[in-house]
Amino acid sequence: MLFNIILVVFNLIPAFPMDGGRVLRAVLALRMNHNRATQLAAKVGQGFALWLGLMGLMFNPFLMFIALFVWIGAASEAAAEEMKSTLLGISAGQAMLTDFNVLSSHDRLDRAIQLTLAGSQKDFPVLDGEAIVGVLTQNDLLRGLHEHGAQASVGSWMQTGLQYADKDEPLDEVLERLQSDKCRLFAVIEAGHLAGIVNMDNVIELISIQKALH
Repeated sequence: MLFNIILVVFNLIPAFPMDGGRVLRAVLALRMNHNRATQLAAKVGQGFALWLGLMGLMFNPFLMFIALFVWIGAASEAAAEEMKSTLLGISAGQAMLTDFNVLSSHDRLDRAIQLTLAGSQKDFPVLDGEAIVGVLTQNDLLRGLHEHGAQASVGSWMQTGLQYADKDEPLDEVLERLQSDKCRLFAVIEAGHLAGIVNMDNVIELISIQKALH
């Protein structure tokens, strides 16, 4: 019971990532936008982490581990909220790459080598006619080259579980799916046809541009 009481009191400290920090953010959000409230609550959390770390140096080294957890948690919450705020109102269609190369399932891996060396694209949608049948990632390409050489077919090494995103789908939702999926590339569909591709690289570039603009 004593340890539970200690945990409850600790969790109510008004600093991220504890629940008390979320209450503080809710109060701050009554007077400012959600992102700004999150950043301020995270700074309070990091300030508390510094104080806790100092107490750890003076009295109990175990407090330093707790301080590290609080610091990292506050920074993570702030970064996630800033990213979400930056992407608010942006669709997959606004972030997608429209100038990209595709492969056929009948192509050889040496074709993928040529396209990789000729530009910056690392992952390639694979089409069979106009139908999207998969994606050849850079890891798939390297594994195929190592095991069967440049003359192996793209179809033998592509991933068939390519994810799709609608052109009007909110980009923050696409980003969540990108982060949870093992494939780094989504095909963006408009009227049933491939309109573009979205990967982590161009989402990160878009975030950098949005931050610079605002």
